[in-house]
Amino acid sequence: MSGTGKSSVIRELDARGYKAVDTDDGWCERQPDGRQMWREDAIRALLTTEDAEVLFVAGCEENQAKFHPQFDHIVLLSAPLETLVERLASRNTNSYGKAPEELRRFLDDVDTVEPRLRQVASHEVRTTMPLNDVVTTILRLVEA
Repeated sequence: MSGTGKSSVIRELDARGYKAVDTDDGWCERQPDGRQMWREDAIRALLTTEDAEVLFVAGCEENQAKFHPQFDHIVLLSAPLETLVERLASRNTNSYGKAPEELRRFLDDVDTVEPRLRQVASHEVRTTMPLNDVVTTILRLVEA
């Protein structure tokens, strides 16, 4: 979900030497309704050709479920709604969620999408703890 810290986690994993991909960075295409979808050809190629011992892929797009069978672990990053809304309002690296229409869409996604993500996740990590602790927890969960 937006505001959970996916990009921060990916940057930290990369800094620790892991292969980590944030799908917001060129792996998606915008749809007419403003939402994004994974570029399936690019994601498929990434998953079939990447030879890293461990590959972390972060994203939250409607078509990601097509790739779930190829993942060893699915980690849901979560935070209280108030925290997510505050993060969207204060971040300066991504404008999503600042416009009233986007914020309404985000709130609807938290109600409808997050429960579905929770059902398919093999792990859930609350991102209200320090980033170092979040990343350490993820690495321990996936035994990396």
